[in-house]
Amino acid sequence: MAKQRELLILRHAKSDWESDAKTDFDRPLARRGHRDAPAMGKWMNQQKLAPDYIISSPAMRAKQTVDAVTKELGIAHKHIHFNQKIYLASAESLLQILAECPKTAKQILIVGHNPGLDDLLQHLVDKPPLTGDGKLLTTACLARIALPEDWTQLPHHCGQLVAIIRPRDIT
Repeated sequence: MAKQRELLILRHAKSDWESDAKTDFDRPLARRGHRDAPAMGKWMNQQKLAPDYIISSPAMRAKQTVDAVTKELGIAHKHIHFNQKIYLASAESLLQILAECPKTAKQILIVGHNPGLDDLLQHLVDKPPLTGDGKLLTTACLARIALPEDWTQLPHHCGQLVAIIRPRDIT
C-alpha cells in the first residue's frame, strides 16, 4: 500500500532580534532557537518522520533551523533545496512552490516564515487550533498535514491536520 502524502510545515525557530545582522534576511537564531530546532529534529526522528523532499527559505534563521533539524534526522545538507521564493511568501506562492515539488515525493518538509506559513496552513486545513494567546504556528512549530495525491491540486481545506507540535510540547 502506498504511503499517504504528507506535508510537514515548520516555522523557523526563535530568531535573535538583538543581533547585529544588517538585514531581516540575515537575522540568526536566538539561544532559544538553537535549543528548539534540534529538539524538534530529535522529536521528528523519534516519530520516524523522514521527509523525502525538503525545501527551505535561505534566510539565516530558516537555514539554521533546517540544518539543525536535518542533522538530527541524519539527512545531509546537500539534500535541502533552498528556494528564495519562500522568504516572505504568500500562501499562494507557497502553493506554487509545492506544485513544483517532485511528483514522487510522499512527505515534504517546508521550512519558512509567517505570516505565509500560517496562511498556507489555514488554506489547507479547516480551523487549525490556536494557542491560548491566539497564535497558530509559533517558532519551531511543526504542522503535519495529510494531503491528496497531487501536489499541484491543493484546493481550500483539502488537507487533514494530523498534528501540530510546538517545542513546549516536546521539551
